Amino acid sequence: MPAITIVPTGTANMASVKAAFARLGVETRLADSAEAIAQASHVMLPGVGAFGASMARLREQGFDRPLKARMLANRPTIAICVGHQLLFASSDESPGVDGLGLIATHVGAFETDVRAPQFGWNEVTALEDAQVLDSGFAYFANSFRALEAPGWQVARALHGQRFVAAMERGNLVSCQFHPELSADYGAAILSRFMELGQ
Repeated sequence: MPAITIVPTGTANMASVKAAFARLGVETRLADSAEAIAQASHVMLPGVGAFGASMARLREQGFDRPLKARMLANRPTIAICVGHQLLFASSDESPGVDGLGLIATHVGAFETDVRAPQFGWNEVTALEDAQVLDSGFAYFANSFRALEAPGWQVARALHGQRFVAAMERGNLVSCQFHPELSADYGAAILSRFMELGQ
């Protein structure tokens, strides 16, 4: 199985992510240059914290362009939590900050009639013909969510309203939830992701 190159955003729980891949027997590497992102067979974009801070860190390191380029080229890449939100154009969390813009829609806050942030397990419903995503229960920790992802195969969860819990397109996978904290369900998603492009 290939190694996974993890992109540092300065806001991610790297220990949990590395441990999840170690349980699968996957070697983890930390991206230290744009070239490392461009050359890696499989890349993860994690994130915990704020949209604006994570996006600023990517730009400061020069990682935003190679990340977007590999995704536009359909090379195996997975984004999780705030990393998932960075694929969109913008977010209510950080007005005026541009995301990677791979998806033209906006990430908004949960409605005021539900608990935010959403902490804990929630049911994810995926389409039957998804190749990486599956239906099951995943662990979430988020105050913001996207409602639509045009051009992507979307798995949804319900928290006040149905939102994009995860999505996939070709060799690209993105999860609002934390697969590394989602027990066997999350481990299976990471394992199937690592099989992409093989």
